[in-house]
Amino acid sequence: MSENNKDRICLFAGTTEGRRLAAILKDAVDLTVCVATEYGQIMLDGIDGITVRTGRMDGHEMEVFFRSGGFARIIDATHPFARIVSENIADAARNCGIPTMRILRDEDRHMENAVYVGSVAEAASFLKAHDGNVLVTTGAKELSSYSGLDMSRVWARVLPCTSSLEACEKIGLPVAHIIAAQGPFTYEMNLAQLKMVGAKFLVTKESGKSGGFEEKVRAARDAGAVCIIVGQPPQGEGFGLEEAVSILDGLYRLPTRKIYLIGAGPSSADMLTREAFHALEECDAVIGAASVTASLQTNKPVYDAFLPEDVLMVLNENPSIRTAAIVMRGDTGFYSGARKMVKIFGKENLTIIPGISSVVAFSARLGISWDDAALISLHGRRCNLIHTVCTNAKTIALTGGGQTVGEICRRLCEFGLGELKVTVGEKLTCPDERIVCSTASDLAGMTFDSLSVMLVENSEAVRQARQGIADDEFVRGDVPMTKSEVRSISVSALRLKSDSVVWDIGAGTGSVSVECALAAYEGSVYAVEKEPDAVELIRQNRIRFRTENLEVVQGLAPDVLKGLPTPTHAFIGGSSGNLKEIVEVLLRKNPDVRIVINTVTLESQTEAFECVRMFNFRTMESVSVNISRTRVVGHYHMQSAQNPVTVFVMQNGEING
Repeated sequence: MSENNKDRICLFAGTTEGRRLAAILKDAVDLTVCVATEYGQIMLDGIDGITVRTGRMDGHEMEVFFRSGGFARIIDATHPFARIVSENIADAARNCGIPTMRILRDEDRHMENAVYVGSVAEAASFLKAHDGNVLVTTGAKELSSYSGLDMSRVWARVLPCTSSLEACEKIGLPVAHIIAAQGPFTYEMNLAQLKMVGAKFLVTKESGKSGGFEEKVRAARDAGAVCIIVGQPPQGEGFGLEEAVSILDGLYRLPTRKIYLIGAGPSSADMLTREAFHALEECDAVIGAASVTASLQTNKPVYDAFLPEDVLMVLNENPSIRTAAIVMRGDTGFYSGARKMVKIFGKENLTIIPGISSVVAFSARLGISWDDAALISLHGRRCNLIHTVCTNAKTIALTGGGQTVGEICRRLCEFGLGELKVTVGEKLTCPDERIVCSTASDLAGMTFDSLSVMLVENSEAVRQARQGIADDEFVRGDVPMTKSEVRSISVSALRLKSDSVVWDIGAGTGSVSVECALAAYEGSVYAVEKEPDAVELIRQNRIRFRTENLEVVQGLAPDVLKGLPTPTHAFIGGSSGNLKEIVEVLLRKNPDVRIVINTVTLESQTEAFECVRMFNFRTMESVSVNISRTRVVGHYHMQSAQNPVTVFVMQNGEING
């Protein structure tokens, strides 16, 4: 145990895994890192709080070093082909009685598509016995070893110089089979060349990370080609990096993982904040939807995951990711998935880095302010767009999730708003950015990117709430309608909230449905009516009053009620003798539903009282409403009485609904 009460650990590095382990362990233990060369020391630059020993050691020197260092554990993360070094580490640690841990790279532990041979000549002998096209990447000097093969199946990747081309010509390789190019070669380039030649085999030397060995192995695996590797196979005993980190975490309680939640802006990496860039430089891996991470051009491992549970799975499966950057489009505080991430990981475990939302970028492009606009998202959300547009001079909407610009403009046209000015921002901040301005009717037939931004301008917007709408404003007919005064009392008795879900049963012309929809503008209203003529009137009034959140349900209650969403409130203006059954369905859907029933006849009043007794409502009120309206008779004005209406209110939950 060292003076700071931390276990003293010796790590032999020299690989990427070694560097990552050093960064992971540095705060949990007293760490000494051994590297053989100055290059290995350079690889550790930027990792503070560690002791670095540079220089090669034989077995005896290692044993002396281990005894003098007082190490509690030795970790061997040297190159998998450094077999003698690993053997010396294991022997010296065993002689000192110190436990060891050998780290193997994942690509060395999972090489099912690999054949190891001792030389290029052995590779050629193997290929003689197996059919299939071959991509040779072992250089031009030993091409003569392949002279016994059918050259029609051989392609060689060599340096673009005279000596290389001469070596290809000497073994009779067709000119079209020579790939003369200077590395390094990316995974994508390797994969494309393997597919181009239809390679069944790839011949390569184990050249390490700097030689692009990993990119070749991955490309061969994904192309379905067998790797013929010239060199000694790696030692097979040890732990993968993720497994090793899990074990070390249990032993030394590694520091809590750091997670950055980054808003990446609209589309382009150019919109990232400097704070976001710093986080991306610091992190071990980047996690996000491919459409977002594609523009980042990071050299860190990238995982395609954006749902919180998928992100959590990535982190659980990769314990070595100690600092993660979760990247999401736009700003983390504006219609973002950040809220769900906070629930999964906890606010205390996240560093949230805001981004530039598409609304901000769009407004800047147009040279307008957005603080006086109604901001809504239609991306996978239910939203009363028409109400928002009718009550706001400026509405800025995010599209997506099936709600396209064309579909939204068609909805505006349906409700008589086709002449409103609409501006669309598509692929903001990208090279192919497009901004189009026209009327909703003109844009309804155009196609835009699914994730766009819209500005809808309405100079005739009215923000005042509407209640007690005059009867003659409705499209009427011979269908009964709840008159204005009684309607005001009934809707008031419902005590609606902005997000209420209302069933209007026996809706008639839909006058109550319309007023409920205007009051519950963030919710929804279902107008249930059996008569076809009345259904058509409701549809006309829905368009007339631009109540997009009103849905018409044709049929007889209670049969048609069972498939409707759970109501918070219900108004019953007509029951066709099925009042008890209707109330029973309502209470089954929501025991605390608030019910208002209008009755005109003594028989319907009796039915309502029977429901109160049968279902034992905790709250019940009834009000008799007698309305008289003035009419002109000759030179006189007389009061004409309307039919008295008794309004019943029933509820089991709180009286405030």
